[in-house]
Amino acid sequence: MAVRHAVPRLAAMPVALVAGVVAVVHLVLAAVPRAWFDEDLMLAIGRHHLDWGAVDQPPLTPLLARLADTIAPGSQLVLAVPAVLAAAGAVLLTALMARELGGDARAQTLAALGQCTCVAAAQFGHWLTPYSLEPALWAAICWLLLRWLRLRDDRLLPALGVVAGITAQTRFQVMALGVLVIAAVALTGPRALLGRPAFWAGTAIALVIAAPTLVWQAANGWPQLAMAGVVSAENSLIYGSPLLVAGHGLLVTGPLTLGLAVCGLLALYREQRWRDLRFLGVAFVVLFAVVVISSGRHYYLLPLYSVLVALGAVALQHRREAGRTRAAWPVVAISAVLAVAGLASSIVLASPKFAGQLVAATARAYHDLPSWQRERTAVGANPYVYAAYLDAAAPELGLPAAVSPNRAYGWFPPPPDSRDHLLLAGDPDQLRPWFTEVRALAVVGAPTPLGTYGGLVPESTTIWLLSGRTGPWTDIWPALRDLALEP
Repeated sequence: MAVRHAVPRLAAMPVALVAGVVAVVHLVLAAVPRAWFDEDLMLAIGRHHLDWGAVDQPPLTPLLARLADTIAPGSQLVLAVPAVLAAAGAVLLTALMARELGGDARAQTLAALGQCTCVAAAQFGHWLTPYSLEPALWAAICWLLLRWLRLRDDRLLPALGVVAGITAQTRFQVMALGVLVIAAVALTGPRALLGRPAFWAGTAIALVIAAPTLVWQAANGWPQLAMAGVVSAENSLIYGSPLLVAGHGLLVTGPLTLGLAVCGLLALYREQRWRDLRFLGVAFVVLFAVVVISSGRHYYLLPLYSVLVALGAVALQHRREAGRTRAAWPVVAISAVLAVAGLASSIVLASPKFAGQLVAATARAYHDLPSWQRERTAVGANPYVYAAYLDAAAPELGLPAAVSPNRAYGWFPPPPDSRDHLLLAGDPDQLRPWFTEVRALAVVGAPTPLGTYGGLVPESTTIWLLSGRTGPWTDIWPALRDLALEP
């Protein structure tokens, strides 16, 4: 049977306070100068290569980056607004899920704090990336599911499809969630959901919304599927073991988030009143296993924690009502301290020091070229991280859009054939066979113990000038395309 309780009143004041603090803190941090390569890539795609898809990116986040850059060119604060709204929205939706489950004001507030103090969410809540938008979108999907289970109002199911489709235009991982939810519902119930025509109408809506980017992927050889192997190989280089990737993912949730999630997961199987919700636990466990086995990114599962956090907060309420109290506030305090540490670490991780040196040196080398040569010179980088740095700063420095054979850039158009020179930041080895002269112009940065991207992208490199191109770009570019950071 469905959970049919009347929901308590929304704990508007404390929940709004928590969400408001999240929004204000992230807005303040968004004003701090930064250079985060994933955000810069979204900006580069939005500015120069907006399409129905990219190698590993559906188009929604680049579209938001383009809108922000159109409204306020060069403003990192405006660029971060969608991410900040998503961070605050995830807090509110987690509290609303606790309310749907019968959570009182205390449980709703605890759920909001559980989402608020997630260390990883604190790190990326002011960077415009797909994974900064996902927690709010997945929380909206789960909230609509919980609301349907309580009300059995089929008007919610097409809305669920709309949100799922929009989420798929943000990151493809939600499709795996959808498949697992359908399979888990068929296995554990409530099977009535699968018998609703509105559910399948919602599924069709989601597929229609996602269709353009799926068509783009099909037309370009499904590079997103190839990225799974690339990610696994990169994680092997960074971590050495899939178990360490999983451990990292658990650590960056924070003690309150993880504790509530575990409590909620266990409560799904202990509390008979929640037997219709057990499909959520099945979906999470299977998705967790898939991420571990495939050595996926450590943050892949973070969007699904919010519903488990809500379940855990209400499960603690049930213990409290049964007289089995256990203080959660010491954990809240520790988690808040760790979340603040996560916020501080985001400033270090996105330090613009090296990116600033790289773009300044590249711009200086470009403008130092004789005018006749500058007109015939493309600007590029290898790996794509450097290209994203260049593109983010290109308008202010008078640089053309960057090119690169690496990752998504390899599927962007090559330089025009009128550009027979290439000013390159990074590794020139792939390109050497196609040029008669490769000359070093400048050295940028200094070796660091970690570098960027888990050490795969060093924060030191050389600026090169490649001359004497031996073939047309249309022949060179397909031969150079490479998804991996490591050759």
